[in-house]
Amino acid sequence: MAHGRISTAARTTFASLSVRNFRLFFIGQLISQVGTWLTTIALTLLVLHLTNSGVAIGGLVACQFGPVLVFGAWAGLVADRSDKRRLLLITQTLEMLQSFTLAVLAFMHHPPLLAIYLTALAGGFMLAFDNPARRSFVPEMVPADNVQNAVTLNAALMTSSRIFGPALAGLLVITVGYAWCFTTDAISYLAVLVALLLMRSIDLVRPEVTARAKGQVRAGLQYVRSVPELWVPLVMTAVIGTLTFNFAVEIPLFVEHTLRGNDTDFTLLYSVLSIGSFSAALVAAHRRSTDVRHVVFAAVIFGGAMLVFAASPNLAVAFPIAVVVGFTSILFLTASTAIMQLRASPGMRGRVIALQSIVLVGSTPVGGPIMGLVCDDLGVRYGLVIGGLAALSAAGWGYVAARRIVARTKAASLTLAPTV
Repeated sequence: MAHGRISTAARTTFASLSVRNFRLFFIGQLISQVGTWLTTIALTLLVLHLTNSGVAIGGLVACQFGPVLVFGAWAGLVADRSDKRRLLLITQTLEMLQSFTLAVLAFMHHPPLLAIYLTALAGGFMLAFDNPARRSFVPEMVPADNVQNAVTLNAALMTSSRIFGPALAGLLVITVGYAWCFTTDAISYLAVLVALLLMRSIDLVRPEVTARAKGQVRAGLQYVRSVPELWVPLVMTAVIGTLTFNFAVEIPLFVEHTLRGNDTDFTLLYSVLSIGSFSAALVAAHRRSTDVRHVVFAAVIFGGAMLVFAASPNLAVAFPIAVVVGFTSILFLTASTAIMQLRASPGMRGRVIALQSIVLVGSTPVGGPIMGLVCDDLGVRYGLVIGGLAALSAAGWGYVAARRIVARTKAASLTLAPTV
């Protein structure tokens, strides 16, 4: 009996992997995302050791994600107008070249910081176009009844790579150096390119391509603003993305400056945090539906976990709390992402996802330097507390807005109900 329930749960959780195109995509991205984390961790540590400055790390983050803020809305429109598989072949190839460029710089004895920033900026430009194309491509690979599962499994993929990527990055940094992290990442892009080339075009469920017209970017924003179930998570994500999701800035400083750890401790803490993230993603993959209340609840527990994490007295205490932080952060991220992808109309999906990327990833160039300055001047604990309070404030606003949505829905149903 128990074995049957476990088998049924497993089939439900991993249902979309039975589809060949999505399975190829999943495997290719899993390999590549591990490589991406090699670059993320190695680049952060390289800049930290070159400058010993939180503001410098914030500047790196601004270069990596600033283009998403500037070009994200237009990139979403490009995704709506394009053959997404072909667009991904272009962006993934260019990102591979960027990783090779970082490897060349890292092989230098004293790599110039400006060159690192410019290369990171180029990668951010490519990310602006890759992110909406990659995420809006997921619903095209599976039947309609598997879209929810595919979206959340894709989120699980992103978080599972964070378990192995940071730990592997720490090992490579200590043993062979930063340059081999970037080289390994560049090679990992081959898995994505091969997977995309092996897909069967005939099995893809492509929506009608959006025709060119004036004001389409503005139309995407107006569309999101007119749908409360999209607008509320978007605003919450903007607040939390700016002030709470600043792990790339805060965690290395928290481990190495506040808790007196080293590079190995930092990468291990990131991996432990990611174990919680992966667990949350699997929980979300088993969920059959998502609404605004799920987003609000996840924001509440994420904010609470950040406040507890800020109070960690040492590494021994920080490690188990990091699991909870990872779990709650991905509960929020998967809930907000799923509702944006599932509730958006197919012709608007690229622009809706791009808007979410702008407020989640594109807000980092604003929040990253601010949190870097706070951490340098006041201490990292203050930065973590600000993030926790921001998540709780967003949840409070979202709770009130969610109640209005429920009340409006009930009123509409009563108005449309036939009288007897």
